[in-house]
Amino acid sequence: MSGVASMTGFARVEGAHDGARWTWEIRSVNGRGLDIRVRAPGYVDQADRVLRQAAAARLKRGSLQANLTVERADAAVSPRIDQAALTVLLQDLANVPLPDGAAVAPARLDGLLQVKGILQLPEADDAADGYRTAPLADIPTVLDALVAARLEEGARLVAALAQNLDEIEVLAARAKTVAAAQPEALAAKYREAIARLVADAAPLPEERIVQEAAAMAVKADVTEELDRIAAHVAQARELLAEGGPVGRRLDFLAQEFNREANTLGAKSTLLELTRISMDLKAAIDAFREQVQNVE
Repeated sequence: MSGVASMTGFARVEGAHDGARWTWEIRSVNGRGLDIRVRAPGYVDQADRVLRQAAAARLKRGSLQANLTVERADAAVSPRIDQAALTVLLQDLANVPLPDGAAVAPARLDGLLQVKGILQLPEADDAADGYRTAPLADIPTVLDALVAARLEEGARLVAALAQNLDEIEVLAARAKTVAAAQPEALAAKYREAIARLVADAAPLPEERIVQEAAAMAVKADVTEELDRIAAHVAQARELLAEGGPVGRRLDFLAQEFNREANTLGAKSTLLELTRISMDLKAAIDAFREQVQNVE
């Protein structure tokens, strides 16, 4: 089985061919699905398509930004002036009607070269076949490096998530111990309340008090909530051991954890149990925060 991977990672690969050097860099961050953006010179044919296909075969989730930069050592990369475009531009400028006395300085060459289309980099026209295709060979390498980086970060996530689960389990055990005292505490509170109400009137039979207290204890019983929390902890540990893209399932479990913790707090009639439920919610929030990074 593959390990648990984070959606966060970075990879960089450099290559060279026939006087050109290039660098692939890929950054990956959290994402709901697999979102891929590729920036590459236009003359590197199929860079976007090839990288997307290769990434989809390796990754399930994450927002990827892939950048390819190419440095060419030959003269073909030297910029050149489009003489025809410059001539047309000068003619158009000469024909522009200006008001008499208009304070307009004559056009300068450095300004004209800033006009789009006048100064050209002949990458697309002069790029050799090697420049068009050679960088594509490094796509599997850089993606494999990204996968390795995400798995390395994933191992750290697993350790953090395991600690979160341990804390949730300990708090649930404490809650179970404290909750066992709720029926007796409810009966005592009910007796006190009845005593204040009846005052000098005839007291209620003990049997009636026990029945009412038992009914209240049933409503306040948190056994099912604690049992479900224990089951969720076991399932989360199974998913972490299973590996692969388990982030969505872990996120669902985090929601279930939170639901049970909320119910536990709502049913609590003891201050200590209420405090434990709040600590439990904090531990679950920490768990869910880490889960957001899992692929």
